[in-house]
Amino acid sequence: MKQFERLLLLAVFAVASVAGASAQAMFIKSARMSDTRKTQDSVMVSVSDSLLQVYQEDSEEIFNMPVSLPDVFFMPPVYDKYSFYTPLTVAEKVHSGDPAMRWIEDYDVLARQMQTLNQTLFFNHPELVHYNMATLPEAPKQYITELDPSDFSITIRETVTGPADVPTIAPVEVKKKHWIRTFSANLQFSQAYVSPNWYQGGNNNLNALANIYYNVKLNEAYHPNLLFDTTAQYKLGMNNAPDDSINAYNISEDVLQLNTTFGIRAVKRWYYSFTGQFKTQLLNSYTSNTRDLKSAFLSPGELTAGVGMTYAYENAPKTIKFDASIAPVSYHLMTCINHRIDPGLYGIDEGRTSVSKFGSTVELKLGWRLSYNIMFTSRLFAFTDYDSFYADWENTLAFEINKFLTTQIYAHLRYDTQTPRVEDTNWKKLQVKEIFSIGFAYKFSSI
Repeated sequence: MKQFERLLLLAVFAVASVAGASAQAMFIKSARMSDTRKTQDSVMVSVSDSLLQVYQEDSEEIFNMPVSLPDVFFMPPVYDKYSFYTPLTVAEKVHSGDPAMRWIEDYDVLARQMQTLNQTLFFNHPELVHYNMATLPEAPKQYITELDPSDFSITIRETVTGPADVPTIAPVEVKKKHWIRTFSANLQFSQAYVSPNWYQGGNNNLNALANIYYNVKLNEAYHPNLLFDTTAQYKLGMNNAPDDSINAYNISEDVLQLNTTFGIRAVKRWYYSFTGQFKTQLLNSYTSNTRDLKSAFLSPGELTAGVGMTYAYENAPKTIKFDASIAPVSYHLMTCINHRIDPGLYGIDEGRTSVSKFGSTVELKLGWRLSYNIMFTSRLFAFTDYDSFYADWENTLAFEINKFLTTQIYAHLRYDTQTPRVEDTNWKKLQVKEIFSIGFAYKFSSI
C-alpha cells in the first residue's frame, strides 16, 4: 500500500509539474506577443523552419540521435539566462531506474534536452533569438505547483513578481581605450652555501636579478593605420664577491633601456617608421679587487635613431608576434662622461666625452608563446657606419610556474668590431652572457 501511495504521489507531482510548465509556457507566449502580435506571427512563420533544422542538427550532435521536440520549441525563443547543463543520452537516463517509473524518467530526459538545446540555440544561433526576458514589455507570469499529500490535491498559483524579480540590463557605457599598457616586475635569485671543509672547496654566493618592464602601445583596433610602441625596461643583477677583497658585491647586469617605434601604414603590414633606442646603466661597476671604475651612468651611454620601414606581423591566435625594422638612415651617439673611465674603450677619442656616427640599423623582435606558461622572446639590434659594426642579440625563455613564480633562461650575445681583444682567452670580438634564475614575478596588463 505504501508503495502504491508513493507512486501515486510521484504521478500527481509530475502531472502538476507538466501542468505548471504548460501554463507558464502559455503565459510567457502571451507576454511575448502582447505588444506586437502581428509582427510576432510573421516571425514565428519565418523562423520555424530554421528552428526545426537547428534543433534537429544540434540534437543529433549532442545526443547522437534526433529528439522528438514539443510544440513549445516553435514559439519565438526568449533568452533568459545562461546555465550549465550536462546532457545525458536517452539510454543512460531511461534505463537507470525502475521500469515502473520510466514515464517520469522520460519526462526528465525531455526537460533536460529542452534546456540543453535552448542554451545551444542562444549562443550558437543568436540570429534566431529575437527576444530577451529583460526587455519584454511585460514581465511573464510565473506559476508554481503545490502538492498536499494528505488529500492528494494539487494547487497551481501565480507567484508575485515585482521589478526586483525581473532581470534587467544595466546600462553599460563602452569607452574606447586608445592605449594598451603592460607592466611586469620580477625578482629572481640563487644562493649556495659551502662549508669551510668541503672537499672540493668553493665559496658561498648569493645572486639576485631584478627586472622591471613597462610597455605602452596604440590600440590597432581604433587606429589601424598607425603604429606606436614604446618600452621602458630596467635590469639589475648583483652577486656577492667572496674573492674580491675590496668590493663587497659585483654587478653582473645593469641596463636602463628605452625603445620606441612610430609608424604610418604604407601597404598591408609595412609602415613608414621612426625607431629610437637609448641605453645606459645607473650604478658604478668596478674591476675585481681594484677601485678602477669600469662603467657608470652614461659611461657608456648609447642613443640611436633612424627612419625607414617596419614590418609587423601577428598570427590569428596571437601566439606569435614578429616585427622587423630597417632604417637605412640612422644616427648613433656614444657617450662617456665619467673622467675615471677610458673613453677609448667605447671608440671615443681621448679628451672627448662623445662620438657621433651616421649609418644604418636593423632591429628584429620575436615573441612566441610556446604554450600557456612558456614564452620565448628574442631581439636582435645591429648598427653599422660602414666602417665599424656592432650587434646585440638578447634571448629570454620564461617558464611561468604560477601567477607569482617564474623561471628564466637569459642569453645575451654581443659582437663589436671595436672591442679590444682580451689576452690569454679564446674570445675575440664575440661577448656572451647567460643567466639562469628562478624567483618571484608580478604582471599587470590593461586595455
